[in-house]
Amino acid sequence: MDLKSLIRDIPDFPKPGIMFRDITTLLRDREGLRYTIDFLTEKCNESGFEVDYVAGMESRGFIFGTPLAYRLGAGFIPVRKKGKLPAAVHSVEYQLEYGTDCLEVHQDALHPGSRVLIVDDLIATGGTASATAQLVQQIGCELVGFGFIIELRDLQGRKNLPDVPIISLVEY
Repeated sequence: MDLKSLIRDIPDFPKPGIMFRDITTLLRDREGLRYTIDFLTEKCNESGFEVDYVAGMESRGFIFGTPLAYRLGAGFIPVRKKGKLPAAVHSVEYQLEYGTDCLEVHQDALHPGSRVLIVDDLIATGGTASATAQLVQQIGCELVGFGFIIELRDLQGRKNLPDVPIISLVEY
């Protein structure tokens, strides 16, 4: 299946010069969505990932991470923006182009030694994925890899990630 044909390009969003890759058109296509989850699962299995948890970043990582966790027989861990989780959290602050941001996970979500796969819809510069990896590793978990639906190769996000396997289904 040609996943690119199900991803809508929106020029000049959120600002002039940016080509936004909109996954809502992929999500609404029942066969495309099923294929995406099945294909991502297949790639994870081919990579030999032994996963206790799939961690997905707010919010589109939740969309793909949860069914992937189910298919891999793993638990799902939501990684949220600061202040969104009700219990005690581990947090990591990271640099943005202009300023900083913060990601959090519940302190009881992951146990040291757990094997974690990080999943998101897209990797661009790798900042959010790198921060999530830092958070997972600070807790003492083993980062087994990353899974992305879309990779924007020109932004070279891979170079900002730890040296673990990286799966991406569609490249631009």
